[in-house]
Amino acid sequence: MTSERFEPRIVAFVCNWCTYIAADAAGTARARYSPNVRLIRLMCSGRVDPQFVMSAFEKGADGVMICGCHPRDCHYNEGNYKTLRRYLLLKKMLSQLGFEDERLRLEWISASEPEKFRRAVEEMTEHVRKLGPVKENGGK
Repeated sequence: MTSERFEPRIVAFVCNWCTYIAADAAGTARARYSPNVRLIRLMCSGRVDPQFVMSAFEKGADGVMICGCHPRDCHYNEGNYKTLRRYLLLKKMLSQLGFEDERLRLEWISASEPEKFRRAVEEMTEHVRKLGPVKENGGK
């Protein structure tokens, strides 16, 4: 399989109050972006358990995005701070397991930023496309 023909599978865990609304607004505005991303809507990005991310990779995802409200704008006050701490630990863990840590991305996207959502999806898809598929033993 060549890198030109490879279409990555990307899972995006998105906050219900901000990023999901931005994604919906992008769709309503008929913004064009890659169909490679599958959204999983959670009430808060702080609810993304590290096992969710590992399970996504185990089940065939080539990349994972975690998207939530901007810091200090969380509907639950501190959810995105939990997200940031878990994200940093996940990056280290993925690297130790042989994954390129760029396969995991964190984005703060508010409800009023559908263009930022579209751009983040496009950038992630293109970046993972260049990395290629996840190898069976993990990453590299």
